[in-house]
Amino acid sequence: MNKHVVIIGAGVAGVNAATKLVDNNFDGKITIIDMGKDPYLRPYEEVMTGYLGAGGWSDGKLTYSTQIGGQLSKYVGDEKAMELMKQVVDNFTRFHPHPEQIILSSPDEEPDFIKPHFGLRLFPVWHIGTDYLHEIGKSWYDYLVMKGVTFRWKEKITDIDFNKREVYTEDYTMPYDTLIFGVGKSGIDFTSEIMKKYDLPTEEKPAQIGVRFEAPQKHFQKLIDIAYDFKLYRKDDKVSLRSFCTNNNAAYVAVEETYGNHSYNGHAKKDEAFRNDMTNFGILMEIKGIKEPFKWARKVVQKLQSNGTGLFYSPTREQSTTSEGIEVSATKVDRLHEISKAMQPYFPYVYDFINDMKKVFPTLKDDWGIYVPEVKYLAPEPLVNYKDLSLTKYPNVHFVGDALSARGISVSGAHGTLVAEQILSMSKAIDEFLEHADKPGPWSEEDDKIHTIGGLTMPKENTNKLNK
Repeated sequence: MNKHVVIIGAGVAGVNAATKLVDNNFDGKITIIDMGKDPYLRPYEEVMTGYLGAGGWSDGKLTYSTQIGGQLSKYVGDEKAMELMKQVVDNFTRFHPHPEQIILSSPDEEPDFIKPHFGLRLFPVWHIGTDYLHEIGKSWYDYLVMKGVTFRWKEKITDIDFNKREVYTEDYTMPYDTLIFGVGKSGIDFTSEIMKKYDLPTEEKPAQIGVRFEAPQKHFQKLIDIAYDFKLYRKDDKVSLRSFCTNNNAAYVAVEETYGNHSYNGHAKKDEAFRNDMTNFGILMEIKGIKEPFKWARKVVQKLQSNGTGLFYSPTREQSTTSEGIEVSATKVDRLHEISKAMQPYFPYVYDFINDMKKVFPTLKDDWGIYVPEVKYLAPEPLVNYKDLSLTKYPNVHFVGDALSARGISVSGAHGTLVAEQILSMSKAIDEFLEHADKPGPWSEEDDKIHTIGGLTMPKENTNKLNK
């Protein structure tokens, strides 16, 4: 029975799971454990841990498509996937201080000028507004606390016993009936340890690494007018590339620190006071066939560090400033040799991508810069039951979000919502079973030892145990 649901990770997946449960009057206990801080104490720059995770704290663009973001359609089909993602959008909307400012962009057709050099993925995107994410987080957090959700902040899980159904920290042991495992990128090492400890069958993921590209917005305006968060892509047998997480108008490069190393991302402010007329986006390679891609990516990132920071290269530009007016932390290099050497033999794919952008956007020329590296650490994807994302070996343990190789806010939140729906469905069935457990029949015609009540089918001998 699901009397105590423990959620590891207060990211988008875990928060949406808890919200779905309390919205439907779940009568059990819900505890969320996270290494970071609550939204009232969490500094803006602490992106990797804390309430709403990384994307829900610093991005604010919710893609609304099954084409990207992971394997959601594989689990539930396109129609259900879209329904789950819409519930995530609705949650961001309900806690938004100015929901009328949320914008849906939905481009329709790939323009001809892109086709000779790139594919262009077009899909709807809800623009929540980076400026409002912290206010959304606080209101959302207050709601969950008011509904009885217990949060335990700045606590690190040291181990989990799936057999005893216990979670361990340095200070205490917490039992659970159902576990939702929603750690983010900062917990990938721990995720890998758990998978190895329990010999969980997995599907290895490709390595994903690249650069954060930055240039004046004017060079890309004709494409931005068609698709704000445009996705240029190309693919060959071993390496595919895509642009992603496009930021415009008031676009700033953001430094992330993961595993003690610098990497780069981006965000966009909505307030006109921050407008800088810049565009930035990631150029990410997805590389297949690399043995232990997570370890490989870690080593490449370490090679791309100098003076404790990542690297910046531009033919003509200087480093930009953050939204706080501080120079983006990076070590400027005058040649691409150092970057190319660290990414061997893959950096030429990125450089060709940039050169072809100069053909498509002829005013770009050398008016650009790259911050290196941008990396997406993906742990191997565990095999799960599609209906509820539970481990095939442990049906009361559900993997969600980054732990299940989701990429993006919408898909991660949808994972959590799906698991919560199944918990609610099972709880309802058990309640119905208990309500009728002492009443006669109906018994299965095929086997008089099987009792079917309230949507549950179980051995008759278990009826009295469950009732107790």
